[in-house]
Amino acid sequence: MNPTTLSTLAAFPSQLAAHYAAIPDAFRHWAPTSWEGVPSEAFTAIEQLCHVRDIEIEGYHVRFRRTLEERNPTLASIDSEPLAIARAYGMADAAKVLAEFRTARAQTMEIISSLSDAQLARTAVFEGYGPLTMRSLIHYLCSHDQQHLAGLQWLAGKIDAATILR
Repeated sequence: MNPTTLSTLAAFPSQLAAHYAAIPDAFRHWAPTSWEGVPSEAFTAIEQLCHVRDIEIEGYHVRFRRTLEERNPTLASIDSEPLAIARAYGMADAAKVLAEFRTARAQTMEIISSLSDAQLARTAVFEGYGPLTMRSLIHYLCSHDQQHLAGLQWLAGKIDAATILR
């Protein structure tokens, strides 16, 4: 697997924590009046953390396992908004969520770091993405990570504008 992608995935928990810490405490549950242009899901800062954790565990861990164990499985996409409501993302404890995510990402790295070329070439079909390989799926996870860093930066920009324009 591409070492740049692996190192980016490994570094993401610290980057996520740093981006979240850059959001002022008073705005961690804040939502803008419009989500137009958001590069990630339309989630508050705390909801971004919960989403990333749950997609790692219930999305990518399941997708990786199925791609490695089944012959060309169809991998489900997860509808994030109902999950956020059902799990009351807005009420979550950020330190706990970040700790759970760090553990989940460590498990991800264990799964993907030692895959053989044959395992990386295993195929699946991912709802909303189409046919892919295990290698593709790893790249999509890395892309998902970057979308959520961008989402937190986008929120920071909206927060700054909201505080100045009052």
